[in-house]
Amino acid sequence: MATDLQRHVTTTVGPVAPPGPAVLVRALRRSFGADAVLDGLDLRIEPGQFTVLLGASGCGKSTLLKVLAGLDREITGEVLVPRRRAVAFQSPRLMPWKKVWRNVVLGLPGRPDRALAEHTLDEVGLRHRADAWPRTLSGGEAQRAALARALVRDPELLLLDEPFGALDALTRLTAQRLVGAVWERRRCAVLLVTHDVEEAALLADRVLVMRAGTIVHDETVDLPRPRAATDPAVVALRSSLLGELGVSSS
Repeated sequence: MATDLQRHVTTTVGPVAPPGPAVLVRALRRSFGADAVLDGLDLRIEPGQFTVLLGASGCGKSTLLKVLAGLDREITGEVLVPRRRAVAFQSPRLMPWKKVWRNVVLGLPGRPDRALAEHTLDEVGLRHRADAWPRTLSGGEAQRAALARALVRDPELLLLDEPFGALDALTRLTAQRLVGAVWERRRCAVLLVTHDVEEAALLADRVLVMRAGTIVHDETVDLPRPRAATDPAVVALRSSLLGELGVSSS
């Protein structure tokens, strides 16, 4: 019987059938030679949940995101994700020979739809740059264009791999607020990989801490939005998460 649910238990990522979790991972293992970067990892993310994944460099965060995006299939275990998913990386990866609006709809079936591109660019505050060449964009503008390229696919799961890592502090704060506002409107599931504990405290309604290829801490964040970095509850959460990462907050 035909179904949207396809289960792959060795080396293939398959789609999860709605209704159900946005992400379901069981016993996931990804090795590079003799080293297991992901080692028996289990994870469930619910629809509409904003999840932030923290961990030291090399712990497996980006590898997990690539597996969920379907960019790494050399795995064992079970990975179920929505058919409609999109990813944005730290590097915007815009095609320099295509104008911004064409970058946004790049890879979509059919003729390039400028109206759709402009609508999505408007959502990230970049409609006025639709006809710009990527080389003329600031770092923050390029990252917003990359976010629009992900959003134009109307994803049920949005994967963000250190998307603000190369931005200056002020631009980073603006980008964080933009992502939070987009999530509030769309309510798709989000998995954000970051090193920034304060970013996690400001954006997440669930924070995961990864160590040596497994999830070692899973915390629900029940704080009202919008959040301020100076809010005592946010400060306390940041301190707690730093402790989970083995870092003193003093």
